[in-house]
Amino acid sequence: MTDRSLDNAATEDPPPAFALTTGRTLGYHRAAVDTFLVSARKAFELGGDQLEAADVRTASFPLVKGGYVVADVDAALGRVEDAFAARERERVVRARGAGAWVEQAREDAQTILDHLARPARHRFARSGVLTFGYRVDEVDHVATRIVRYLRDGDALTAEQLRSAAFRMQRGGYREEQVDALLDATIDVILAVR
Repeated sequence: MTDRSLDNAATEDPPPAFALTTGRTLGYHRAAVDTFLVSARKAFELGGDQLEAADVRTASFPLVKGGYVVADVDAALGRVEDAFAARERERVVRARGAGAWVEQAREDAQTILDHLARPARHRFARSGVLTFGYRVDEVDHVATRIVRYLRDGDALTAEQLRSAAFRMQRGGYREEQVDALLDATIDVILAVR
């Protein structure tokens, strides 16, 4: 290789960390994802509490043409969240014992079950009649799966809840309430792994 080709190789952009979208398909903004993952790696390596599993779960990125494929990034973020959750569990178990961790997970599960004991179609507050919220029937279906997981031990994974998507309807369930309950359920699932 000549000196000139070495210079060109040194100035080339590194290959993308994830597959890129093509055509009209939108993907996550590459620099935003890369920056977040670098900061997450540093936070994990330092072992502090400046970033937690919940922060990884709620990370969001602008959508752009030619961005990272959303599913690929979301799957990677799920693994990062799992690693942070495992570390958080280890900290609590070391500091307060395994019994405290299990008791907290049990209390959180009971809070979720109490909330979902409400009648179908009335489990969450509704958006206004002129605004959109999550489709009630779809959310209620997922809520039933959560109840079966917590009460009966049916199979349900954090990844299934992370990838839950609901269509919109006027007067549907308020998104922030549904999302908060899904997040709480993911925390319980990660706690008992």
